[in-house]
Amino acid sequence: MSSPLLQLTNLQTHFPVESGFLVRKQTGTVKAVDGVSLNVQRGEVLGLVGESGCGKSTLARTIMQLVPTTGGAVVLAGRNLTTATATEIQAARRDMQMVFQDPFASLNPRMTIFDALAEPLLVHGVVPSGQVEARVIDLLRKVGLDPRFMRKYPHEFSGGQRQRIAIARALTLEPQLIIADEPVSALDVSIQAQILNLLARLVREMHLTLLFIAHDLSVVKHISDRIAVMYLGKIVELGPAADVIENPRHPYTRALVSAIPSHDPDAQRSRIILAGDPPSPLNPPSGCAFHPRCRYAQEQCKLSVPPLVPIGPDKTVSAAATLPLREAACIRLGDV
Repeated sequence: MSSPLLQLTNLQTHFPVESGFLVRKQTGTVKAVDGVSLNVQRGEVLGLVGESGCGKSTLARTIMQLVPTTGGAVVLAGRNLTTATATEIQAARRDMQMVFQDPFASLNPRMTIFDALAEPLLVHGVVPSGQVEARVIDLLRKVGLDPRFMRKYPHEFSGGQRQRIAIARALTLEPQLIIADEPVSALDVSIQAQILNLLARLVREMHLTLLFIAHDLSVVKHISDRIAVMYLGKIVELGPAADVIENPRHPYTRALVSAIPSHDPDAQRSRIILAGDPPSPLNPPSGCAFHPRCRYAQEQCKLSVPPLVPIGPDKTVSAAATLPLREAACIRLGDV
């Protein structure tokens, strides 16, 4: 297998919490991303799911180097971005682009659509100035928009159209990696399907690598090759999309899968209701962060942080580090 396009090694993003008026003093640390290791292969669509507040968006912004990295490494196409200079990161952004959750907030309201798409082309010198308009027209057609509207402003478009514009902007530099941070969560259900189909088509036609972030497994399963499940800053399960959906092994993944709406009104599915609320990343539980809400929790789960262990050729899951794999109640086949 060829080397991954994106490699994350023990990636950490922590934010200090300070108090005081005249004299600021650090009183704690929010561990938004806490030791994430992932590989994303070229041409792959990796879905990243988890509850709101689990660190998905912070992980995306850390990969893009929009927020500082506390520890670990982000390696894109062989380049370590965590040790790169500002000039090197700017050059690397030709190979990685991001689609944000709110397309209206991510577009400059004072710039026409033409200006928004032309700007990265001119800044990076991708095409001569005389060819910029033709390139913008081609980009708009790729995302299903009429080029006649390129002199309009963002407020003149619907939410779905604005997200298509944001996707077109992400494609301007022909990046190798696109990170889509909940790109359909703010859209109507019918528009969500259109945007998902658009992304899937662009991945096939342009041979893109896509990190697709969402909190809804029913959305992720239709577009992803693999799915990573995140809880309180850590990956708790990773595997092929169909296997994660059909055979979830971590109790948190099982709860997420049980919440997927069924298209069959006669289907019998037992909904798993997790006890309590997600803990605060400012004061996470000891050991396995999920143990206060886990029905399989044992005393050992409170003592040590469980690592990701392989349970098959392509699947890993977080399991109690102090227990033999066959005794880890949270991933026993009989408990599924």
